[in-house]
Order: sequence, then structure tokens, then C-alpha cells
Amino acid sequence: MFIDQVKVFLHAGKGGNGCVSFRREAGVPRGGPDGGRGGNGGHIDFIADEGLNSLSFFRFHPINKARNGAHGEGSNRQGKQGADLELRVPVGTVVKDIATGEIVHDFLRHDERFRVAQGGKGGRGNASYATSTHQAPREFQKGAPGEEKELFLELKLIADVGLVGFPNVGKSTLISKISAARPVIADYPFTTLIPNLGVVDLGGMNSFVVADIPGLIEGAHLGHGLGIHFLKHIERTKLLVHIIDVSPFTGRDPVEDFEVVMRELEAFNPVIARRGQILVANKIDLLGRDKRRLAAVRQLAAAKGIPFFALAAVKKEGLGKLVKAVADAVERLKAAPSTEGRA
Repeated sequence: MFIDQVKVFLHAGKGGNGCVSFRREAGVPRGGPDGGRGGNGGHIDFIADEGLNSLSFFRFHPINKARNGAHGEGSNRQGKQGADLELRVPVGTVVKDIATGEIVHDFLRHDERFRVAQGGKGGRGNASYATSTHQAPREFQKGAPGEEKELFLELKLIADVGLVGFPNVGKSTLISKISAARPVIADYPFTTLIPNLGVVDLGGMNSFVVADIPGLIEGAHLGHGLGIHFLKHIERTKLLVHIIDVSPFTGRDPVEDFEVVMRELEAFNPVIARRGQILVANKIDLLGRDKRRLAAVRQLAAAKGIPFFALAAVKKEGLGKLVKAVADAVERLKAAPSTEGRA
């Protein structure tokens, strides 16, 4: 199950209470206080795990508590420390405080660890209150409560390239042909219901990650179709590959399709709309002799200064040139200093 946003309640462990005790042994008439301190409560840590791609664990476990520290004991024995709780989240998870709306942490690397809730300290036992003038103290300290946090977790997939376009233009077909990703592919709209990630391996150390985003339609920012819920998954991408279906069977104007998608991107986040793009005309194998739709998209790309490629993804026609161009663009963008804030 793909879950990309959840609310969670975290409760770190409470510290154990200090102990009131006096040493009582034969031959030791004035043993004095020997109450130990309580153990500290367990902390809660988040750890980023690149093997995870969903927040589904928290959907079914929204409340998570660390262990409390044990109470102190006589003979100056300190209570046992409460066990820490480690919770794994996908790389790309953003942790927000629900009360303030502030970003607490953003996980960008595998095995990155962040302590999200601090366990309470154990209380002092009466042995620690003994002084030369107060030799039989009965004071003790209760353990401190652990931190309680109500957080919002939001997953934003980390990919180099985002595929955007209307439903059924061939995004899923393209990612399946250039990577090992196996999304659901069918000849009806909204086949893709969740984002898909694919790694394009160019041999050696060269590779890039592609995200296939469920299709947009006009009014997506108002909730039409699948809305723009999944567009957050291309906020971290360096490059957009904008795919247009130029076959005559859509009943739509391919140039208008481009403008509609761009308006929806602008409505969601203007930073994404200004990101570098490559324009792809797909399904050229279905054009027949009438090439006017292809020519219109080619002219559009030339007018806007966008690199253009024509292909038939299902037959793998033109994929080699496109993949090389995308890889080169990604390498240039990785090498260039960032000029925009994180989306």
C-alpha cells in the first residue's frame, strides 16, 4: 500500500522515580541512605531507509511509545534505562510539527538518524540528598516525563527526472522501457494511481532515477481527476520530461495539452513550472501520413527553446537519443550550483 502522508503521535519514555532506602545490615548500625536514582526513559529516533518507499507502517501504527525507565532501588542500585525506539522512514520523508507547522527534519540520505523525542531523566534517590548536616534524608525525585510529539510525516520521492503529462500519454510505458520499473499499463486513463520510481542504468557508474507521476488534467489543482496530490513527488527533481500524445485518437489538441499541464504546474508550485524540461512527442507510430500534430509540437518546442524528441515508446523507437539527452542534462544540472530554494 502506497501511503505518502500520515499523522503520528510519539511518546518518549518516562524516567524512573528515585528510591528512598536505608542500609540495614547486621553490624552496620548507621548504614545511612542508599536509595538509587531511576533510569532514564527511552528516546525515539527516526532512521532513513532507502529500502522503504511508503509510510504505510505508520498508517497502522499511528501511536508509538518508547519504554519507561525503571525505578531506583536500595543498595544504590540505579533503575534500568528504558529501551530506545527506532522507527524507520523512507528517504525523502519530511517531518513537520503539527502544532507549529514547522519542518522538524528532512531525510535526504540513507541511514540518516534524527532524535525526534527525548526520554525523561530518571529521578534522584535519597542517597544523593545526604549531607553532613542532613544524614537521613527521605527526599527523592520523581522521574521526568518523556517528550510527546504530534507530527505530520510527508514523503516526497527523490528522483532526478519527473515524467509529466496527461493521462495515457505513455509515461508508464516509457519508464518500463528504460528501467526495471513495472507499472500497470493499460489503454484507459488513470491507469497509474501511485508514483513509480525507476533507475535508468547507463553502464559503469552512470545512472539516474525517474519518477512517473499520475496524469494531470485541466482543473487538477481544483481536485479534478487525481488532483495534484502527487506533484509533491517531483518537487525535488532536477529535470521534467513532458510527454505529449500526438496520435490522432485523443480528440485533443497536443499544443493545448502542453499549456494545460503547464498551468496546473504553475498553480501547484511556480518553481516546478520554471524547471528545465525536455518535450517528448510520443506515439508517432500511430500518426500515419498526417504529420501536422507532430509538426505543431515541434514548432512549440522551438518557440519555447525546449529540447524536443519524437518517439514511439512502445516500440522503443527514439529511446536511445532521449535517454542520452536526459542523462547529459541531469549531469549538467548536478554539476551546476543551485539557483533556487528547495521546493
